[in-house]
Amino acid sequence: MTMADAHNGSPTTFAPHRLSKSKYLSGLQCHKRLYLEIHQPALATPPDASTQAILDMGTEIGILAQQRFRGGVLVKSGFRQREAAIAETAALLQDPKIPAIFEGAFEYDGVLVRVDIIERVQIGEGGSSSWRLIEVKSSTRVKDIHLDDLSIQSYVVLGAGLRLDATCLMHIDTGYLYQNGEVDLQALFSIEDVSEAVTDRRGSVPERLAAMKVLLLESQAPKIEPDQHCHTPYECPFWAHCTKEKPKRWIYHLPGKKEIVGQLVRRGIMTIDDIPDDTRLSDVQRKVKDNIEWVSPELGRILRSLNYPIHHLDAETVMLALPRFPSTRPYQSLPVQWSNHIELESGEVVHQEFLHGEASDPRKRWVEALIESLGETGNIVVYSAYEESLICQLAETFPEFKSAFKAIVKRLWDLLPIIKNHYYHPAFNGSYSIKSVLPAVVPSLGYDDLAIQAGGQADGGIATRVERESRESGT
Repeated sequence: MTMADAHNGSPTTFAPHRLSKSKYLSGLQCHKRLYLEIHQPALATPPDASTQAILDMGTEIGILAQQRFRGGVLVKSGFRQREAAIAETAALLQDPKIPAIFEGAFEYDGVLVRVDIIERVQIGEGGSSSWRLIEVKSSTRVKDIHLDDLSIQSYVVLGAGLRLDATCLMHIDTGYLYQNGEVDLQALFSIEDVSEAVTDRRGSVPERLAAMKVLLLESQAPKIEPDQHCHTPYECPFWAHCTKEKPKRWIYHLPGKKEIVGQLVRRGIMTIDDIPDDTRLSDVQRKVKDNIEWVSPELGRILRSLNYPIHHLDAETVMLALPRFPSTRPYQSLPVQWSNHIELESGEVVHQEFLHGEASDPRKRWVEALIESLGETGNIVVYSAYEESLICQLAETFPEFKSAFKAIVKRLWDLLPIIKNHYYHPAFNGSYSIKSVLPAVVPSLGYDDLAIQAGGQADGGIATRVERESRESGT
């Protein structure tokens, strides 16, 4: 098969392409995603700071998991050194003294996989061994995508000639409470045997692989319309590319449950403006369809009830897979930053903020600085109930501040339900996130101008720094 060269129109012949487990999983999500990853990867949107932090955390957890298998040996050949990695793995497999191999390389049926951990469980007659295949994830439970991941890995490993006694997923146990000193790896990780579920899925691997291989020989990407599959199990990096020609009021921008969207598309309705008036929609969907600004007559009275000085508070936390500080659990929210814009009755605005810039436990300093900044008077405006839940959590950790926290909670004023119930702007596009609301309500102040950008980039950058500095300081 051929594909016209993007620059000169000359044909380019595609040879059969070797797949990896990540490419196979991309193909399960969407054949078009797989095709673009192989043939037009430059069209992908690079991962943002938050996504990259998740990827980095996964890498760190994988390295930590290896320490649970004493005597295990890492295959040193890099991911681009295919033949060297396969040969190195083969040599380690033959050494009965090696109890486990990390990042072992196996190839079968045109697929190359690197296995997180393959553990030797017994040695039979003639020195032959049986093995336990273990995939390490930074998640806290087994997910469907993990079973698909293990199905392709076990398919290749079995095809390469190994005997598997079990196929397992090793993940974080959020029940582990870290106190001090060395992390208890036995308690931090849980290993679940998912052999039966993986075996059920492995039967469909050959057929799926064959379809992917044929697809990759085609001269053009398959014509697949963007849909909900673009976001499950992961956000597709080609979303922006595949939707760039869609109208601004594209039907898939309708918020809420997507069953109604599928029904409308099957009726040939492709824009929100074309939705028939008699269609049953939720309140939010109806506001999006009507596309007009709406202000509740009660909004003015509600806003005038605020007491000065008005504190506009935003807090940021990090959730570390590997707990670093005493009495914390994996993925427990740790406060590291807050921003407080203090609006005086005169109209003057004073900004105060806190950012924990060290590898030490940030919680107590965060609390003390916040209590001082908020003082004892004025409402504290937040956007969602997150700050309240965080404060209640910290009150349990630091009982000496309980009375101060109780007084703060009484002054909290959540703006989110006020906006939801009393105001709508077409620029919201059905979303009440601060990223959507702020530019619509205050056009001169965009989301990028926030002292703290909700979640995402702030969280990713801080988490990465805490992880790095903790390692360097030995905490």
